[in-house]
Amino acid sequence: MHTDTLIIGASQAGLQLATSLRQLGDVGSITLLGGETHPPYQRPPLSKAYLKGDLAEDRLLLRGPEFFEQHRIELRCGEWIEDLELSDPRLGAGTATTRGGDSLHFGRLALTVGGRPRRLRVPGDDLRGIHYLRDVADAAALRVELAEASHVVVVGGGFVGLEGAAVARAAGKDVTVVEASDRLLSRAVDRIVSDFYADAHRRRGTTVLVQTSVVGFTGTDGRVTGVGISTGDTLPADVVIVGIGLLPRTGLAESIGLHCEGGVLVDEAARTSVPSVVAAGDCTVSTHPSLGHIRLESVDNAIVQARVAAATMLGVEAPPPAVPWFWSDQGDVKLQIAGVNKGYDRVVLRGDPDAEKFSLLYYRGQALVSIDAINSPLDYMAVRRILDAGKNVPVEVAGDGTVALRDFLRD
Repeated sequence: MHTDTLIIGASQAGLQLATSLRQLGDVGSITLLGGETHPPYQRPPLSKAYLKGDLAEDRLLLRGPEFFEQHRIELRCGEWIEDLELSDPRLGAGTATTRGGDSLHFGRLALTVGGRPRRLRVPGDDLRGIHYLRDVADAAALRVELAEASHVVVVGGGFVGLEGAAVARAAGKDVTVVEASDRLLSRAVDRIVSDFYADAHRRRGTTVLVQTSVVGFTGTDGRVTGVGISTGDTLPADVVIVGIGLLPRTGLAESIGLHCEGGVLVDEAARTSVPSVVAAGDCTVSTHPSLGHIRLESVDNAIVQARVAAATMLGVEAPPPAVPWFWSDQGDVKLQIAGVNKGYDRVVLRGDPDAEKFSLLYYRGQALVSIDAINSPLDYMAVRRILDAGKNVPVEVAGDGTVALRDFLRD
């Protein structure tokens, strides 16, 4: 079989890349290939509305079958690529061989392969009832078991873990979060926000343990019953949710000689170290002109990077870069982030964390670079627009709650 463009990874990024190629006028054949049996679907609701039972599985789908037919995108699900070769690195052409032995000859290649959950390797890690939450099959299995559980232990105080903890606690389960570092969300937010989330979850009845690691799992008849922690205690557990990070899938990229450094390394145009091959989404580490290498795990990044990759493949001008954004729903607490806080050297607090409605503005020097808005959508939207417009909010007035941030959009 031959296809003009092969996109490996039927993810949000993969679907967007295929769609953008058509929107930019590409008339060649496009094959979108994914290992999961499901068509491309939304992943963020898996740890939120879908896990809670508020969203049916068919509502997760990003597009229906008619979309792929109308846009002449051949979608092949349930097919993993076993071998990948470039016959002409200058053009990006080559051959992909599926696990089933089929060969696909392609003229151009894009990788949107995402990542896989980082595994916790301790005694008892193979017991039933220990769940990782990455795909819809994971979420479906966890949703069934949560319904019958009494004691839930969440390993990892990142976004996925805390979202799962909020769902379990809202359902009346006894929930304990175990985090190895000294605070929650330590890689993403300032300590002010970390401390707020620890307090917010505790107020809702969740036990939060920081600077505590998991040393093993205990079980009966092959099923988990307890979580051993570094204090020497064993926490009762009917269900365990492990959320300790994502490992980008780099195997295929490495097999064709692409440079990988914590992910598939790409430039501002989504080009890999073999410029004829592009990559987008969670599998990538992008090069920022002032911040160096950055890996962003978000729907926004997947969509924006895929649009850029499509433009690069066709040799047309890419859309202008937009300010990255992200959100997390943890029960009735909504966090909205705009910008990238990497390298910040000061923060300004607006509002009162105890009231569960505040914003934290991040600065590098005198320049506003990011916001964490908790139940503060007006602040979030104002700062997102300010950053997009290349404007600023002076540090000395940023914390004044009587000052409307949207006023700084005016010339």
